[in-house]
Amino acid sequence: MIADDLAAVRERERTAISLSTARIAVCSAAGCISTGGAAVKDALGAAVIAHNLSGSVRVLGTGCLGLCHAGPLMRVTRGDAEPVLFTKTTPAFAERVIAGLPSGVLPLEQRCDLQQPFFTRQHRIVTSDAGIVDSERIEDYLAAGGYTALERTLAELHPEDVVREVSLSGLRGRGGAGYPTGLKWSTVAKAAGHGTFIVCNADEGDPGAFMDRSVLEGDPHRVLEGMAIAAYAVGAEQGYIYVRGEYPLAITRLKTAIRQAERMQLLGHRILDSQFNFRIDLRIGAGAFVCGEETALIASIEGKRGMPRPRPPFPAEAGLWGRPTLINNVETYANIAPIILHGGAHYATLGTERSKGTKVFALAGRIVNTGLVEVPMGMPLGEIIFDIGGGIPDERQFKAAQTGGPSGGCIPAAHLDLPVDYEALAGIGSIMGSGGLIVMDETSCMVDVARYFMEFCRDESCGKCVPCRAGTVQMHGLLTKMTHGTATDRDLALLEQLAELTTRTSLCGLGQTAANPVRSTLRHFHDEYLAHIHDHVCPAGVCAMNGEDPR
Repeated sequence: MIADDLAAVRERERTAISLSTARIAVCSAAGCISTGGAAVKDALGAAVIAHNLSGSVRVLGTGCLGLCHAGPLMRVTRGDAEPVLFTKTTPAFAERVIAGLPSGVLPLEQRCDLQQPFFTRQHRIVTSDAGIVDSERIEDYLAAGGYTALERTLAELHPEDVVREVSLSGLRGRGGAGYPTGLKWSTVAKAAGHGTFIVCNADEGDPGAFMDRSVLEGDPHRVLEGMAIAAYAVGAEQGYIYVRGEYPLAITRLKTAIRQAERMQLLGHRILDSQFNFRIDLRIGAGAFVCGEETALIASIEGKRGMPRPRPPFPAEAGLWGRPTLINNVETYANIAPIILHGGAHYATLGTERSKGTKVFALAGRIVNTGLVEVPMGMPLGEIIFDIGGGIPDERQFKAAQTGGPSGGCIPAAHLDLPVDYEALAGIGSIMGSGGLIVMDETSCMVDVARYFMEFCRDESCGKCVPCRAGTVQMHGLLTKMTHGTATDRDLALLEQLAELTTRTSLCGLGQTAANPVRSTLRHFHDEYLAHIHDHVCPAGVCAMNGEDPR
């Protein structure tokens, strides 16, 4: 397919959309499907046929609409009118919506106020297609401007121009460490030769995190387009998406999207009738948390046991099968098309001096609005939790927020004014991570929280290096003694020493950051540790003391 043919498809789809009197988008992400979203979508389709509205009403399954706790969600758009969002919908409610469309009278109940801070305080780039694009139709993505950035790249830009725009944007890797994306791309481009590879890290393993899963389920073509642009920039012809086997819906939609893109010559040989060739294959992970580390991920793709190796050499120089390899995560690639379309300088106007753009967070835990949000870098933590997140339910008090998953830290109420960016989080002992944000109230024991995450890291350690293999076991044992009220001051001192040792001497990022929950809770909630050790009391009433479990 050439660009003119693609433009014709795009225009045809836009015309069909403009002729419809209503578009009804049902959230078809895993969260809403688990509460009956698929049945709601089926009921809408059946009602459209029953009311003879097939020519004027379009029903689509779309990406995550954000308010995951209130699903299944339904978004109704009629002409130029403001969209209406309905929560907790059912098949019977879907029939009522369709029945009311001819007269323009929609149900008044179950409506969600789109002017509430949850929606107005967000800035959507990565998640901008939710409610607009059908997750399983490439035509919808094209109508919304999809693959325009790839067209422009191949028609107007040299590879070094693409790298320059990405560098100018200030985009940093959204998978955890925040390494400058443009610098990584330029390193791979300089090392590139025959057999350079592109990898998308979709091995999202943090407890409570579902950002990458939601993007893959709702907007897979956005990721494919970003990967294709990256491949052109660094001279790669083969790409892999390494996705967790626990994400069956994301895998299914990725397979569909790849087939559709290949059919329209947007992937494969001579893309858009150019000299650029690029193929993407999927590799399914078996759920090992350590495979989120890039060298362990590479080993897994190669068919080996997923274990990290020492660096250097870094994957940018010697990655898959010893060839230069560019590895970025889902959210990073999803930012690429907007950067190319609007320019790196425009993207850099968002965020803070050193942390540009937006960040997608999965809000979970003790918070009113559990769900998916996208906010500018640098938004204060308190605004995310209390304005967008709606605060703490049941009139309880905020106690801590954990960012960065098992590798992150716990942030107390004293730092609610903290701007959420890479440097500010690191400054208080936490990390951005992939974007999980777990909120806790006064019923959470911070010693028990540290023990929980240490148990996770202990179980997920690959065992290759002694500091991680043995250090996580020993730290978990000490934390368990504390939660049982049998620890001493010597145990506390040993815990602090082990946390430092494991951080400084482990081979990969899992071990190097495994102690972060321990170190941050020791720093910000030291009095709780002392209460467990000296008073044999859990202030939150959570831990078993002297063998008696209050739970």
